[in-house]
Amino acid sequence: MNDSLFPESEPAPARMSAPGSSQVQSSLHPPLAERLRPQHLDEVIGQRQLLGPGMPLRTAFESGRLHSMILWGPPGVGKTTLARLMAQSFEAQFISISAVLGGVKDIRDAVERALSVSAQGRRTVLFVDEVHRFNKSQQDAFLPHVESGLFTFIGATTENPSFEVNSALLSRATVHVLKALDEQDLLDLVQRGTQLLACPPITPAAAKRLAAYADGDARRLLNAVESVASLAPAGIAEIDEVVLERALGEQLRRYDKGGEQFYDVISALHKSVRGSDPDAALYWFARMLDGGVDARYIARRLIRMASEDIGLADPRALRICLDAAETYERLGSPEGELTLAQALVFLAVAPKSNAVYSAYKAVRAFVKTDASRPVPLHLRNAPTRLMSELGYGREYRYAHDEPEGFAAGVHYLPDGLEDQRFYEPVGRGLELRIGERLTELRRRNEEARGGDE
Repeated sequence: MNDSLFPESEPAPARMSAPGSSQVQSSLHPPLAERLRPQHLDEVIGQRQLLGPGMPLRTAFESGRLHSMILWGPPGVGKTTLARLMAQSFEAQFISISAVLGGVKDIRDAVERALSVSAQGRRTVLFVDEVHRFNKSQQDAFLPHVESGLFTFIGATTENPSFEVNSALLSRATVHVLKALDEQDLLDLVQRGTQLLACPPITPAAAKRLAAYADGDARRLLNAVESVASLAPAGIAEIDEVVLERALGEQLRRYDKGGEQFYDVISALHKSVRGSDPDAALYWFARMLDGGVDARYIARRLIRMASEDIGLADPRALRICLDAAETYERLGSPEGELTLAQALVFLAVAPKSNAVYSAYKAVRAFVKTDASRPVPLHLRNAPTRLMSELGYGREYRYAHDEPEGFAAGVHYLPDGLEDQRFYEPVGRGLELRIGERLTELRRRNEEARGGDE
């Protein structure tokens, strides 16, 4: 790719979309995001995993092999742009349908337009934005035309296509996963946007705040740059954080993913769960959602809490969090957020134990500083005769053949660590019973080893 991510001059107006398209722009004053829309593949920012040398979409463009696909990724990462560039590269008719606004009539109209240009020997790219919004019968309507090659189907979705796109359509399209733009990509966009608007430069600190606000979404970033440029006081030399906050206000502070407030709220959520306060936990959960935090991020934090703070005091916590995360993937927002709230309350009221977490940290620290102790002979396998003759596995006792499935007195740690303990269950929840069980097993071990100690 060359160094020019975006054109220095304004691109020509985009071609008209099909009825039902959400790409309705003013021809006189298009938004900055539209004016900076790449007109060539080498101008696309981000998505190196798809567009870098030898990567799937780059290969498709260069080889001339157009294929149906599903572009799956968060908002503002270039799904529509890639579809347009695909049609432009192959000199194909570009038809865009929004599944939010369109319906069966739009699909029929698209088929008629594709038939019309097909008779002239020209190909069609049919782009369906938010394809997961179409129901099963609407998605099925594309199948015969995809199979016949009447048009190349490109669907865009922010939801997991495994759950939201019909398996029949999914099997006829390649899924390409697009990623949120990273900070450097967004900073490059800030520079391009200010150059095109001919506005005062944005300071590095302010640009970083804008990148954090955008959260990987190029469209959100460029809309913010345009707003700040239009609201900035006349005659200023540069746009700093003060000007930025005056222009975007509370909206900027809420979305400041890299700021101190963001991490403070995460900390408050985690500590509320650890402190068994479901009301506070729900409050901070709602604050994070209201601030624009991705619910998937919160789901990952809940899964972590289930292992770190509840652990074996209630092993159901981990499964409940995993189920909540999976359900959110199926439902999306806002419906799926209720499942996360349900898991959050369960974590808050569950008995707490960090015994496994503490044991894991302790054993890792111990292994990091200790020598590489040999495995005791009775625990080694003896796949060869020589190993058997050397005593490998000779004194091993198969636990299932022992009374109550427990070989009392056997050492499983390396020599010299026989009495080392890392895991100590707490006296709450299921770990209360686990502790009682461990106490009994340790007593029996001591009795069996009594003659040796």
